[in-house]
Amino acid sequence: MGCCNSSPSMEDPPQNAHQNQGGSDPQITKFSFSDLNKATQNFCLKNIVSENGGETSDIVYKGHLHNRGFIAVKKFMNMAWSDPNQFVEEAHRVGKLRHNSVVNLIGYCCDGKERLLVADFMPNDTLANRLFHRKNQIMEWEMRLRVAFCLAQALDYCSGEGFTSYNNLSAYSVLFNEDGEACLSCFGLMKEFKDDQKTRGSVNSESLIFRFGTLLLNLLSGKQIPSSNAPEMIHGKSVVELIDPNLKGKFSAEEAIIIFKLASQCLQYEDIESLNTKDLVTTLETLHTKTNVSSYAMIEMAKHKEVSLNQLSTLGDACLKMDLTAIHKVLVTAEDDKELVEFSFEEWLEEVKDSQDVRKRGDQAFLEQNFQTAIDCYSQLIESRRMVYPSVYARRCLCYLFCNQPDRALKDGMLAQQLFPDWPTAFYLQSVALSKLNMITDSADTFKEATLLEAKRQHHEEES
Repeated sequence: MGCCNSSPSMEDPPQNAHQNQGGSDPQITKFSFSDLNKATQNFCLKNIVSENGGETSDIVYKGHLHNRGFIAVKKFMNMAWSDPNQFVEEAHRVGKLRHNSVVNLIGYCCDGKERLLVADFMPNDTLANRLFHRKNQIMEWEMRLRVAFCLAQALDYCSGEGFTSYNNLSAYSVLFNEDGEACLSCFGLMKEFKDDQKTRGSVNSESLIFRFGTLLLNLLSGKQIPSSNAPEMIHGKSVVELIDPNLKGKFSAEEAIIIFKLASQCLQYEDIESLNTKDLVTTLETLHTKTNVSSYAMIEMAKHKEVSLNQLSTLGDACLKMDLTAIHKVLVTAEDDKELVEFSFEEWLEEVKDSQDVRKRGDQAFLEQNFQTAIDCYSQLIESRRMVYPSVYARRCLCYLFCNQPDRALKDGMLAQQLFPDWPTAFYLQSVALSKLNMITDSADTFKEATLLEAKRQHHEEES
């Protein structure tokens, strides 16, 4: 099977084997095929370490060099990189990258038809193995957040250096160094450009964001979900349905909602404003600063003013899922601003005579999901009156969301809140608009406020 019987002496790798410090460009080494053949014991089968989970036919081996310690060697198959000059050029580009969350590329081999890359060896396994295959060692929630943040930082750094794509980004591409920190494999940054793809970044960077969304879904669920199935897995689902049951409630629901919303945004092709790597870092950085704070079991969340995901109302659940159709169904029959309406009825009586027809046309258009007509009618109603039902703003807010105008939707949600400060519906709709505007953390905070107001209202109703 091509596996040698004898083993070279295996000494511990030097402590500075994985330093990602700034400064002058690092030197990348050109290895001969015989050097790497010896380092991997003739590419022994027992030294194979999988990185892409079968997505490519390339193989990664663990090796050892006496002057460098352990190394990882990627051996390309199927006559990849037919242009040797392009291969060497790309290896030098990747070899210049130095970041704490990116594995160092230290060398390459370009002998005849052979194409190999050499990187520092990461001794603490892949995210795939630690998350999916260690059932007796469950990855803690705080560690999952840290992995997501480190990966976002790595991708943002690489993007800033001109690497806007990554080949087959997956849980197999995330490795753990000697300190147990998550690092992005440098191998996926190597991009072979065909004759019609000579410029950098020819692969749309949104595909990178999409893959990152899949990774967030992996971290949230603890399941190995192929990127092709990720949108289907998250669509119409709630955090309760997706969260890894092995966590046994030991996570922050507020943080889980942020991860859920961010994953949803990454996986939506039709988003108005596409996320970029800086958006990922900004959102996850707020969670990263909380990783030293202990999370609470679901049963204790209410006591600590956390979001209780198991007690969401129908509207709350629809807003969490970003399901506009379900939100519409709730608002069609909702009358939870009637206490404000009844209070102002006498004042409205004279004023509404000339505008009742406008309201009826608007409500009918809303019912029939003719949202632009509803916007026109509600706008006419709002402009002609000095006092407006909060539900009018709420309905126009949802119309704007259906018409891909989240900025206007957010304004209407805030206007509804001004009229009815303790109305959960206003906060729920604002959270959806904020999420559409990629303001994920603000969206989660507003959603939490809505749930607390809803719980408070329910408590008062039970007491009365």
